[in-house]
Amino acid sequence: MGRVTAPNQVSPVPPADLPSTLGELRATGHQYRTVKQELRDNLLARMGSGEDRFPGIVGYEDTVLPEVERALLAGHDMVLLGERGQGKTRLIRSLGGLLDEWTPVIPGSVLNEHPMHPITPASRALVDSAGDDLPIGWLHRSMRYGEKLATPDTSVGDLIGDVDPIRLAQGRTLGDPETIHFGLVPRTNRGVFAVNELPDLAERIQVALLNVLEERDIQVRGYQLRLPLDLLLVASANPEDYTNRGRIITPLKDRFGAEIRTHYPLELELELALIRQEADLVAVVPEHVLEVLARFARDVRESPSVDPRSGVSARFAIAAAETVAAAALRRSGLLAGSAGAVASGGVASAGGAGSASRPEAPVARIGDTVSVTSTLRGKVEFESGEEGREIEVLAHLLRTATAETFRARLAGLDLSGFTALVAEGGAVETGELVASSELLSQVGTVPGLAKVLDRLGLGDAPSPEEAAAGIEFVLEGLHLTRRLGKDVTDSGRTVYGDRD
Repeated sequence: MGRVTAPNQVSPVPPADLPSTLGELRATGHQYRTVKQELRDNLLARMGSGEDRFPGIVGYEDTVLPEVERALLAGHDMVLLGERGQGKTRLIRSLGGLLDEWTPVIPGSVLNEHPMHPITPASRALVDSAGDDLPIGWLHRSMRYGEKLATPDTSVGDLIGDVDPIRLAQGRTLGDPETIHFGLVPRTNRGVFAVNELPDLAERIQVALLNVLEERDIQVRGYQLRLPLDLLLVASANPEDYTNRGRIITPLKDRFGAEIRTHYPLELELELALIRQEADLVAVVPEHVLEVLARFARDVRESPSVDPRSGVSARFAIAAAETVAAAALRRSGLLAGSAGAVASGGVASAGGAGSASRPEAPVARIGDTVSVTSTLRGKVEFESGEEGREIEVLAHLLRTATAETFRARLAGLDLSGFTALVAEGGAVETGELVASSELLSQVGTVPGLAKVLDRLGLGDAPSPEEAAAGIEFVLEGLHLTRRLGKDVTDSGRTVYGDRD
């Protein structure tokens, strides 16, 4: 999805070939359409051309998006229900991409009035006096999206508007529309307006939205201002709040034409696709490590130790991938520093000495995933009985996800070459700061390694860092399936050896 421009940002410069007066606009055959007609026509056009209707939205193709499309075609305002981190806000913001790229407006109109359909007395008088010579401006679709995060301190003035005391002091009467300072909703006239977390709005503020949704007028300080506002109103809510009696007033729920339930990715591949799309990775994270993190997020959601009402955000897996990539980059930086110490005659660890001849490229390994259990525990709401065991629960689920990925990726392969590495008292040391060259020197030539790396998607000619990532994953998988022993030394190194 493209970045949404906030209403207070500078609009892109319109093309020079657009009409500059109302007469020129009429000559092009331009017809006024409401926002909902505009969205319907553009959605149908994209359907006909096969163009992506909602770029960047993953996992909703067969479930949520058809319902959204039906709501748009019906011209319904809608509310999206779903737990945190299900992409509700992203989906809402993508609706702005279905508007016309440029739309004509009366210059200086706070309400973005169309020159063929003025709604305020001042604009109607301006159009009547200037006629076809009326200058017109052009508004980009990025400026036609408004958004408000509902908070308990949100006021009617924020959303709808309030009387401007300065204009009253200038001699205007209270009944004059020119005395109104319009709020966010009227200022998004001829656009899409979103209210995030609607249940958090105080009930008296929710009442103020009733006329906007149904009668399409606004009331300020007891003065009823007949403004046929033209907008699509979309709201998001957590279903737990939504069903809590009194959190959303019944008349307001009744005004929304469509109620659409969102969800987390239904399939593992969709979870992976979301991570690949959204994560800003500072290092290479192999596919098998991403799969472990995707399975981890799904296992956390399904765990009885986690409160299902709060959900586990898709941001959990995305942040986990970014954390693992950062751990790989940290290893690369520290080993480079150790290599520099060796080159200058200082003392360094064996890992640093092993990487002195070649810089360590940042490639994530399965051991790097351990760090996410402590850094991401704040993203998960646990059941009350799990207090004090949060990290322990997450560590168990991470091991489960690793074992699941190991079986899924390497089932049926002969891994006896790896178990032979630790036969007769042998051991393989790895860890957060062990260089790939050191790990590979311990392992040497392993029968079946090429097939393992191919199954892990590391290719025919993997780099030393990728090969080390594959080997460490196999060793961890063999440990989790009870074929290897494992010990962690006081220095933080992980030693894989015979179970006996």
